[in-house]
Amino acid sequence: MTTPPPILDLSQMIERHRPRFRTASEFVEAALREAILSGVLPGGLPLRQEELAAAFGVSRMPVREALRQLEARALVEFHPHRGAVVVEISAQDAADISAIRAALEPAALRLSLPHLTRDDLALAADLIAEMDAEADPGRMGELNRRFHMTLYARAGRPRLLALTEQHLAAADRYLRFQFAALAHHPRSQDEHNALLAACRNGDADRACALVTRHILAAEELLTRFLTVRAAHSG
Repeated sequence: MTTPPPILDLSQMIERHRPRFRTASEFVEAALREAILSGVLPGGLPLRQEELAAAFGVSRMPVREALRQLEARALVEFHPHRGAVVVEISAQDAADISAIRAALEPAALRLSLPHLTRDDLALAADLIAEMDAEADPGRMGELNRRFHMTLYARAGRPRLLALTEQHLAAADRYLRFQFAALAHHPRSQDEHNALLAACRNGDADRACALVTRHILAAEELLTRFLTVRAAHSG
């Protein structure tokens, strides 16, 4: 018996989401998001707008808008000549990035903390407040990077900071994926506030322990989610 293409397996999710949304793009985005997060649509699968429009019974415009929203959530990426593709999220890659971050960021923070100014700490607090009010996942990733780099910026080690920022950027897709899959935002913000408080108190040992825990706890949550997803979709 031939296995049906994944796009055709969307029918149950399409019918479940159809009555819940006012606009066609919200309806398409919600159903596709569930399908990607549950593993019904696997990583690397091309998402052709014509096929999706036919499956959902809508025009291509809401499909295009939905795919852009999914791109902002790091669930879809666009490739030249291929169009939209379901993003491949790897627990191994996430763990690798997290291990590097957990080595680099405490080192940068320990060097930077004694030199942080009142303005630096005020900027970090403002960035936390902006994250509290931000709903766009792409913008959240940018604010998160700026918050962390504000605390590391006084380290006086340009190569260390360049590597740190590089791996923060590499972690961004996983951060946005977590917001979509796990609603990690509130817990992450509590950890940001605790980290900032330790920096204000000049407590380098606590601040470094907090940033390490912050990185590894997020990676553990994501690995657990991906392991369960693989078991259910396998």
